[in-house]
Amino acid sequence: MVAVDSTFWVVAMLVLLALVFDFMNGFHDAANSIATVVSTGVLKPQQAILFAAFFNVVAILVFELKVAGTIGKGIVLPDVVDHHVVFGALIGAIFWNVVTWWYGIPSSSSHARQTASRLPTSTTCTPSRRTIAKCCSGPCS
Repeated sequence: MVAVDSTFWVVAMLVLLALVFDFMNGFHDAANSIATVVSTGVLKPQQAILFAAFFNVVAILVFELKVAGTIGKGIVLPDVVDHHVVFGALIGAIFWNVVTWWYGIPSSSSHARQTASRLPTSTTCTPSRRTIAKCCSGPCS
């Protein structure tokens, strides 16, 4: 019974963190995608939001889930990823989103999540050689 309770709370916390990340992804990436057309006066904010919403729906219909398929085919190693890695990736991506939002740095929430989940998969890196550049491009050589 205790194992069921702890499993429930782990899953509940993962879902809660995923929802927080999804919310932040929405306001963070949406602002980046419409900022240029609004700041240059090409579109009014309401028009830009409608265009972004429309083309996000069109994109999923035309391009389907190609990015998710690519990630599932070798970028993230399933045998290394467990709930600890998912927690860490979500916390890292949320932290990065808050920092870049606070300082007005344009960045992608999706890239933050992927980078955070990719770092621990490069198991051949030694601590002295573990850098983001090396670990994100594959195992250190």
